[in-house]
This record gives sequence, C-alpha cells and structure tokens, in this order.
Amino acid sequence: MFNCLVVDDEPIARDIIINYCSHLPQLRVLGSCGNVFEAKDILLQNPIDILFLDVHMPVLDGISFLRTLKNRPQVIFITAYKEYAVDAFELAACDYLVKPFSLERFIMAVDKATEKPKTTSNPVNENRPITPNDYFFIKADGKIYKLLYNDILFAEAKGNYTKIVCTDQILLPNMSFSAFESLLPAELFIRVHRSFIINKSKIDHITGNTVEILKIQIPIGVNYKEPFLKALGL
Repeated sequence: MFNCLVVDDEPIARDIIINYCSHLPQLRVLGSCGNVFEAKDILLQNPIDILFLDVHMPVLDGISFLRTLKNRPQVIFITAYKEYAVDAFELAACDYLVKPFSLERFIMAVDKATEKPKTTSNPVNENRPITPNDYFFIKADGKIYKLLYNDILFAEAKGNYTKIVCTDQILLPNMSFSAFESLLPAELFIRVHRSFIINKSKIDHITGNTVEILKIQIPIGVNYKEPFLKALGL
C-alpha cells in the first residue's frame, strides 16, 4: 500500500486526482490540501510515499516547496504548464503530468512512482555497510556535504562552478569541472560531452546523440560518443 498526498489549489483538480487514485487499490490518499503549508504539516505527521504536487500555487510554488524538503517522497508534478518540466526532473521527480491528462497517463505515472524506490534504491545500503570508498566530501554554499557516488545522476560544467545533480538535491561547488571529474571513480562515471559527466548506472536509454536520465536529456559530444559506447560494451 502506498500512502498519497494531493496538493493543488484547485478543488476540482484535487477531486480528479483522488478519483483516479480510487481506481488503484494499491493507493491510499491520506490527505488533500490547497497549499504547501498544509502539505508540510501532513508530511511531518504521516509517512507519505507519493506526493501529487501542483506547480502554480499561492505564496510558494510546488517546485520551490520541493526544494525545501529534506526527506522527499516520490513526486508526480501536476500542472497546466509544460515549461517547468526540466526544473521538475532536475529535482528527481518521477513524472510530470500536464492538465488535462487521462486515467491511462495517470496510471503510467503511478507505475513509475511505485517502481522507482526499487530501481533507484542505493545498493550500498542493501547488502553491506557504507565504506569510505562509497562517498566523498565536497564544499558548496558554505557547507561541507557528504556525497554518495550512487546518489549522483550527472554533473554539468557551469563556468567556474560545477553543477552536481543528485537524486535529492543540486549542488554548485566552486570547483572546476576537471577537478570534480578527478574525484569520481572511472568505473562508475564517464564524460559524454565536454560539459557533462554522467553516472552510467543511472542511464534510462540512449537515442542518437542524446542520453536520458530521469527524463533529462543530456547531449553526447561527437568526440565522446565512440569511447562512451565502447565503455558500455556497445
């Protein structure tokens, strides 16, 4: 059974999602609210597995709200606007539904959310304790973060900074791209473009000169494609 929370400032939209959830016996709606502040209280008091979250809401939007959460459930964004999809997936959202959406499309999103904990769980924690070989420390925003290699999706060069996109956060350390690359084990990570390094285990699929990780499309540079495919045994 998966506990769900529906957050949308439109009552009709909330009713539609609750109705869709009623067709899936594995879902149990524990709460429904019209703003993120009510949602935060529910999240603090109840174990929520799936969060159906609208983007445009009063005072604080859904994407900004998600960035405030430390322990995030699986998130399915629901909105009338397509342009925030990249921001959503950079926060490791399971899916992004654009209103109006069908029950079929809703079920597909739920399937992703219910399967994702199995596919993205950290194998380091499943079979053995974490060792110093599984993580490193990095300084960003005046703090020092402990990063598990398995939590990193990809990294992108951003001028004098490196943008590190993880399963639950984005970090911007003041570090050159090459210096960050030197911290990563070559058996787990590979550069696919002069501005992108990816975690090979997080690849969803490759199409042409693009690799996709959690719906985020990352370009494959012409000079990197052959060694990249060779590293994958292709």
